[in-house]
Amino acid sequence: MNQPPLPSLMGVFARPDDESLLAGGVLAQHHTAGARTCVVTTTWTASSHRVPELADALAVLGSGAPRLLGYADARNADSAPDGAVRLVDAPLDEAVGRLVAHIREVRPDLVIGHDALGQLTGHPDHRRAHQITLLAVEAAGLPHLYPDAGEPWRPAALYAATHPESGVGRLGPLLQSVGKTLLTLPDAYVTTSVDVSPWAAVKWEAICAHRSEAARARPLPGLLARLTEPERNDIISTEHFTRLSLGPAPGDPHRLVA
Repeated sequence: MNQPPLPSLMGVFARPDDESLLAGGVLAQHHTAGARTCVVTTTWTASSHRVPELADALAVLGSGAPRLLGYADARNADSAPDGAVRLVDAPLDEAVGRLVAHIREVRPDLVIGHDALGQLTGHPDHRRAHQITLLAVEAAGLPHLYPDAGEPWRPAALYAATHPESGVGRLGPLLQSVGKTLLTLPDAYVTTSVDVSPWAAVKWEAICAHRSEAARARPLPGLLARLTEPERNDIISTEHFTRLSLGPAPGDPHRLVA
């Protein structure tokens, strides 16, 4: 029996490397199956050193060129050499409108992004990106909101990348070894867990494209680079999500995996 085609995906992530770490396997899986994918990154501007790395990672994943909202990182002035405002300081309506324009242009079946906790470490940019994405995926389908941002389009669902309490495994001690926090969700909140082991090598190549992070000791790419391949694959080969429905109920064709 022929499998139904996989839905098109738009990833919305706070900073370069989030897309590869949190959803690189799913993005590679969908691209391999012929589905359209793209990634919107909310912080780090085109003039920063990490955007060329982001472009290389997206090329590996088959997700096109970087799409940037153009804001600065909450904790790193190098993210915006041009002096752009920080995402956490930007007017909410402005940031939502910028993302709505991308959603209406691309018209993805599904949007994937951060969870409400801001992933394991609770970074303020992750939390703000989650809030903006929640509002934008709803607003994009309403013609009276942001009328200059293109024709309305409503994705079927938003999938929030997350980490269940029982699924942290080796990643927990790895982050704690450099003094990072562990914010996890109860297992019941996780609606979708995807085995991306067939795409682990592609995902790792995309993570490594973020060279400046892989060369440092504390960021997760650098921590993963110091592990053996089996240890690393054990961490990166499953991706967890919470489906936040907007369109048809579960059981419709627009699911993260066929």
